[in-house]
Amino acid sequence: MDRKLVIGTRGSELALWQANFVKDELAKNNIEAELKIIKTQGDRILNLSFDKLEGKGFFTKELEEELLAGTIDLAVHSHKDLPTENPPGLMIAAVSEREDPSELLLILKDCVDVHQKLSVKYGGIVGTSSNRRKAQLLALRPDLEIEDLRGNVPTRINKLRNEQYDAIMIAKAGVSRLGLDLDEFYVETLYPTELVPAPAQGVLAIQIRESDAELFEFLQVLHHPDVAEELAVERRMLQLFGGGCHLPLGCYCRKHDGKYQVFTSKADEGDEFPDRLFLEEDTTEGLPEKIASYFSKDRQFFKSVFISRDLSEHSYFRKAIEKLGMEVDARSLIRTVPVITTLDPYILRDIDWIFFTSKNAVEYFFDLKPLFPKKVKFGVMGSGSEDTLRRNGHFADYTGEGVDTADVASDFAQLANGTTVLFPGAENPMRSIHQGLSADTKIIDLPVYETVLKDDVEASGADILVFTSPSNVDAYFVENLLEPNQKVVAIGKSTGKKFDEMGVKYVLPFSPDEVGLAEAVFGIGPVPPIIETK
Repeated sequence: MDRKLVIGTRGSELALWQANFVKDELAKNNIEAELKIIKTQGDRILNLSFDKLEGKGFFTKELEEELLAGTIDLAVHSHKDLPTENPPGLMIAAVSEREDPSELLLILKDCVDVHQKLSVKYGGIVGTSSNRRKAQLLALRPDLEIEDLRGNVPTRINKLRNEQYDAIMIAKAGVSRLGLDLDEFYVETLYPTELVPAPAQGVLAIQIRESDAELFEFLQVLHHPDVAEELAVERRMLQLFGGGCHLPLGCYCRKHDGKYQVFTSKADEGDEFPDRLFLEEDTTEGLPEKIASYFSKDRQFFKSVFISRDLSEHSYFRKAIEKLGMEVDARSLIRTVPVITTLDPYILRDIDWIFFTSKNAVEYFFDLKPLFPKKVKFGVMGSGSEDTLRRNGHFADYTGEGVDTADVASDFAQLANGTTVLFPGAENPMRSIHQGLSADTKIIDLPVYETVLKDDVEASGADILVFTSPSNVDAYFVENLLEPNQKVVAIGKSTGKKFDEMGVKYVLPFSPDEVGLAEAVFGIGPVPPIIETK
């Protein structure tokens, strides 16, 4: 290319990093460029939250106007800031690799309470101007107070440093790109499968004029088609719901083991409990429209759900299901009792890891008041066990994600092979995690409780039956049968095997916790016709 390019960018530290990243990548391909800083509406108006600003494209409109005027050759945007439709005459020529789309919760160290989910003290003040973050945060922690937070990334962090908030939430991508030191804060990472990010979070978009065919061709060396395919799902979801920055919509698409997994969270307002859906498909064709149909206001849900677990009035699962107008019948079909009352301290002498496969295992183990002679690491299966571990004052060094224990075993083995691992749990445990460990790993089983099936379990006439353990399945089907048209959800593959043996079809959630179970129930029909493509 025989001309020097002009790159349009906002003037924040992060925007300049992004523009300079593109400039450097162009230089590697012998294309010279310079930056032009352009101030946008979002930069000028800092006293209003996004939902109070008029229109869309708060951080992009002025850059697009200069592109159309020919004063710049390309604009570099955070892709999530772009409206879903390009102005006539403009196009996205390339997208970057995706930076980690996780969220970070930065917490003042004197406002940390590790016993609470997300580690923020009870009633803490959290800063964010994102309705998407607000809805999902309040669903997990309704006690928190959410207050508006505007400004670029360093400005937001300074507001926390000055104790205007107890904690703030920001995207991990921005922190990583700027290389910021966060050692003065306690940092909690919320992964995109846990708190669903904004569509296209973590990706840069390079926008040009449609007529600039030569530049388009040169920019293909920076383009990542695999990322663009995933973003097309997320951005189409945003388009179908007619949303912008203020819409409480999270959508995250990834390709995993050859399939496309899509996590969606949607509310109408920032203080409303969001609906969540997980779908896995072989292709992205028609996928956004299929997902959108689940969130249709015309959708009629089933009337009732049974779950084989005692639930508090404020449990996530109960709130998610009752919001849909469904009745919840929650009752455990088993009871657990301790099998030991004291713990021999010798058992803990050489332990490197302690792995818990259930909440009960965590509770009964810490009821024994263990004293650790050296630092040990903790592994858990699922966020439910992680929360219970946290309530006992410890953090998980490894959390198994998903319902396939073979995958969890493989991941955990990479950390624990060759060490000594203690497995507190039930008598006669399923050794799914054990089987993934190498022969030079010392495994110690410690029975801390036993499971007793309840007698005379009453059948449920609910439309959907959710089973949370193999033992609960055993207890229910001693005297009961499935009714015609009842749907079944199994919390994990070990529970699902019980239904495999019975020849019963069932749904597996993405994660073996209340969020995953709520997603699974939300995904069970009836579903209205797929929304037509506009």
